[in-house]
Amino acid sequence: MQNPSPVNPIPPVVIGLCLIAVLVELVLSAGQFGVVADRTAIGWRINALQDYSVSPRVLEWMLTRGDYAPELLMRFVTYPFVSGSFTQALFGAAVLLALGKFVGDALGNVAVLILFVVTTIGGALVFCLIASGATPLFGLFPPVYGLIGGYTYVIWLHLGRTGQSQLAAFRLIGFLLALQLVFGLLFGAGNTWIAELASFVIGFAVATVLVPGGFAALLHRLRQRP
Repeated sequence: MQNPSPVNPIPPVVIGLCLIAVLVELVLSAGQFGVVADRTAIGWRINALQDYSVSPRVLEWMLTRGDYAPELLMRFVTYPFVSGSFTQALFGAAVLLALGKFVGDALGNVAVLILFVVTTIGGALVFCLIASGATPLFGLFPPVYGLIGGYTYVIWLHLGRTGQSQLAAFRLIGFLLALQLVFGLLFGAGNTWIAELASFVIGFAVATVLVPGGFAALLHRLRQRP
């Protein structure tokens, strides 16, 4: 009889999502750095960002023209898998693996996939509604922030059950936002924080129905408030 592993494996759905992002990045990087013997390969990343990222103008076009073509709708779920650089893709995949494991351990495989998809779409919609112009949204960080939101709810619920201060659950998102502010001041801030913050809030909200008994616990706590 084999002893159970003391370390839970990374959920397959998380590995699958990371593999998609990494494989796409390997192809784009191969073209960017001349590994592929094709004169057009150097422009693959630019073409991918043009074809698979999402921007406020995409949503504006859809709403004003009534054009909901598949190649437009797909942008709301394909943008996380296209990154602006190898470093961005690698860092995003690493954080996704870590957060995906935490959320998977707490909520399960299906919940991870639901959180990823819902916060990917939700974060993009909020970004397109609030941001302006043709600023593109791409990269894994919006759904990663969605997973952070889901995991924050898990911690928030646990702290409440043990009688501890639930504000401690927001330390991670507070640290990340502070870190992002510092980087923004040093290197210039874009509008992607809109999608990331929106995804966090959506992830936190969606987790209330994904945690076993979580929705009932939330209603109970709300009813106890004066």
